[in-house]
Amino acid sequence: RSEINPQSKHLKVFDLRLSDAGIYTCEYDSEIVSISLHVFKLTISLDGHFLPNEVPELTLMQNSSHAPPDLNITLFNSKNNIVRPKLLQDKTRQKYILKLKQLEATDNGTWMCHIHSDSPLINQNISFDVKVLGFQNPDLERKYATVDSTVILSWHLNFQEIKWKEGFTGQLNWKQEESATAHELLDFSVTARGEKHETKKSSHFRFEKPESKSKSTVEVKLPKVHFNHSGQYQCQLAYNRRYVQSKIELVVMKVSANPVGPLPRGATMTLICQVSRPLPSNAYLYWEHVNRTQMDIKKSKQHEVKVEVNVSAAGLWSCHLIEDNDRKISLNYPVEEAPVWISYVVIGTSIGGSILVFGLACLCIVSSISWQRRRQRVKRMARARQYLLENKTCHCQQ
Repeated sequence: RSEINPQSKHLKVFDLRLSDAGIYTCEYDSEIVSISLHVFKLTISLDGHFLPNEVPELTLMQNSSHAPPDLNITLFNSKNNIVRPKLLQDKTRQKYILKLKQLEATDNGTWMCHIHSDSPLINQNISFDVKVLGFQNPDLERKYATVDSTVILSWHLNFQEIKWKEGFTGQLNWKQEESATAHELLDFSVTARGEKHETKKSSHFRFEKPESKSKSTVEVKLPKVHFNHSGQYQCQLAYNRRYVQSKIELVVMKVSANPVGPLPRGATMTLICQVSRPLPSNAYLYWEHVNRTQMDIKKSKQHEVKVEVNVSAAGLWSCHLIEDNDRKISLNYPVEEAPVWISYVVIGTSIGGSILVFGLACLCIVSSISWQRRRQRVKRMARARQYLLENKTCHCQQ
């Protein structure tokens, strides 16, 4: 593992180890030169391959021909910011353990460990790579959509940016509620060469795979969103039996009217704007009568899933979903005024219905009176028959 340059007489040691530390003496004629070799070894747990929220552990070891000095260790992350880990040191000063905080996907890159000692004077930098496989998406993202619209849900993986050289797998699941059973939509795998392969798994859930030029993106397309398509879409990565996931919560909005159809003159209609899941505290729904006054606005209360407004005039109404004072989605509902003849038909139907009800009531009253009179007549005839029978019996006894 070593060689001497014949011309410069330099000694080169390959694959340096801790056991190579010590005093190296060079003798040439009557001259003797001694050099003390101090060897450091820095290792990182899991070979530097992590998932988000995992805690790395660095181990720094030293060996020399003299008593190991007390080291001052400074750690710099990939952004050249100082990181203050938890430091554990053994009594012999030969081993230092540095426990870092939980990693994020943005911690990828080359880190630096600076070693300093006053006696003997040491200023040594050791670089090492930290690779955190994960998503460029947040852990939980909320997306809003209207009924019958088209939605594309995307997860951006970072394995190409960090030059991840290990294979891993993943899958995409959907469930309507947190406690509901998850349905697998597709699974995928990425080889050590960075080649991604996907397979659709669901047969009853209608979705498409959009054409994506990026190999590091997992996408699904809902061409016509239904109200019951809402829920949690979870993309999960698996590497060496360790997992990381990112969720997109899809909230769907719809509008409807009760009763449905044109609005007759003088009648009232209720417009209903509804979302599929409870909204966060910083979001709300509100109805707006387009091109009308501020008084024509109806807002939902906190955490309400729907808002209703009573309408007595035709016009265009819009329901908006607001989050952090930002309009996310809107859905229109045009209220049309019924033709005059329909209004007359409605009025006539109402009057006719009232007359019919009055007639039926009168008929019921007359029928009741007639039935009572018939009952009274039957009672009188029964009494008369009884009377005649009693008189006839008395005449026979005489």
